[in-house]
Amino acid sequence: MKDMKDTERRRPLPDAEADGVIEGRNAVIEALRVGTAIDKIYIAKGETDKTLGHIASRARDAGIVVVEADRRKLDGISRTHAHQGVIALAAVREYVTVESILSAAAERGEPPLLVVCDEISDPHNLGAILRTAECAGAHGVIIPKRRSAGLTAVVAKTSAGAVSYIPVARVANIPSLLKDLKKQGIWVFGTAADGTTDLYTADLKGPAAIVIGSEGSGMTRLVSENCDFLVSIPMKGRISSLNASAAAAILLYEAVRQRS
Repeated sequence: MKDMKDTERRRPLPDAEADGVIEGRNAVIEALRVGTAIDKIYIAKGETDKTLGHIASRARDAGIVVVEADRRKLDGISRTHAHQGVIALAAVREYVTVESILSAAAERGEPPLLVVCDEISDPHNLGAILRTAECAGAHGVIIPKRRSAGLTAVVAKTSAGAVSYIPVARVANIPSLLKDLKKQGIWVFGTAADGTTDLYTADLKGPAAIVIGSEGSGMTRLVSENCDFLVSIPMKGRISSLNASAAAAILLYEAVRQRS
C-alpha cells in the first residue's frame, strides 16, 4: 500500500479553468494550500460562514486581494453556477516591484518609461494597454491592487502574449506611488480632456510616467492632483474622447518618436 504522503505529493494540483476562474470552497482552499498564483478572491457579501472567513483570512495573510461581492456579481463570474460563495481569479504571472522596473531601466541605460493605470477595470482595456506598452518599449506597467483588472487569463489573451514580457507591478495607493516617482526624478504626465499641456508640446524624452484614467470617469481627483502635467490629445471629430487603451497608445508612441 502506498504511503499517504507519497499519494499527496503525486496528487494533481488544482488548475483554474481556461479563463482562470477557480470556484467553490474546496477548490479555492486547495489553490491557496499549494500556492497557486491568485490575483483576487471574491467572497459573497454578508456571509458569516466560518469556511469563507478562513479563506479570507488565509488569502489576506498571503497578500491576496479579497473583495466582498454580492451574489449577482459572483453568479456573473461563475462558469459552473456552483461557486458556494467564493471565486478566485488565477494570476497568469507574478507581479514585480516598482523598484525592479526602475532598476531594469537603469541597467539598460535608458530613462524610465512607465505606464500607470488608474482604476482600469475592463480586462480588455488593460490587456490592450499591456500589448501597446510592450511594443513601445515601456519598462513596466503599474496598477492598483483594488478597483482594477489584474493579470487574469482574459487580460493575458487580450495582450496577445505581451503579459509574458512586460513587467507589471501592483501597488496599494496610486497617489502615493506618483509622489515617490517624482521624488526619484520621474515626470508624471496624466491624460485629461481638459489638460493644459498639448500632446505635441509635452516633453517625454526624459524619465516619464504616463497615467491613464478609467474609460468612464478618467483619472481620480487625487491622482490628477499628483500629476506634473495634464496632457490633452487633439480631438478633431464629433466624439470628445478616446478609450483608455487608445489614449495610452498615442502617448506611448509620441514618447517613442521623441526618444528616437
